[in-house]
Amino acid sequence: TAPSTESCNIYRDHLTASEVQLLIEAVKNQGGWYCYRNSILILMLYRHGLRRSEAARLRWSDVDLSEGTIYIRRIKGSRSGRHPLQGDEMRALKKLKRDYEPSPFVFTGNRHTPLSERTISHIVHQAGNLAGFDFAVHAHLLRHACGYYLANKGVDTRTIQDYLGHANIQNTVRYTQLSAAK
Repeated sequence: TAPSTESCNIYRDHLTASEVQLLIEAVKNQGGWYCYRNSILILMLYRHGLRRSEAARLRWSDVDLSEGTIYIRRIKGSRSGRHPLQGDEMRALKKLKRDYEPSPFVFTGNRHTPLSERTISHIVHQAGNLAGFDFAVHAHLLRHACGYYLANKGVDTRTIQDYLGHANIQNTVRYTQLSAAK
């Protein structure tokens, strides 16, 4: 069920790892042609701290399944870099590449063109509704969830800065200020 108007006023700046898993499961359980793609999209937004536009522009040429890495082309003056892929991501991306129409882009719509930022926003928002959250969910919550997850695991601030591509460390410090691990 969709959250009430009142509950959408609850402010959240990130999701927990268990909430991200609930989003992914809600999308998978929804069924339909694109549920698999949408679940991988949410996983990748979270695991790699992607912005909507970075996910929309992600190309198969950026993914090296043989080496288990992905090249993240950051925007907004952020630093691009190569990230390792975990086993579940590798399996999911291989299945996505095999089962969906060929395209240079990883996340495509029914016309085999890259998903728009607006569509990505809609997918994530709808996932929050499907998961039954009592607050509005948006794609940037997943980027922040990545930063907080890393900080709570004890990853140092400079490493988080590099992982998220922040040019200025002040954009990273927010994740470590409230970190239980620190």
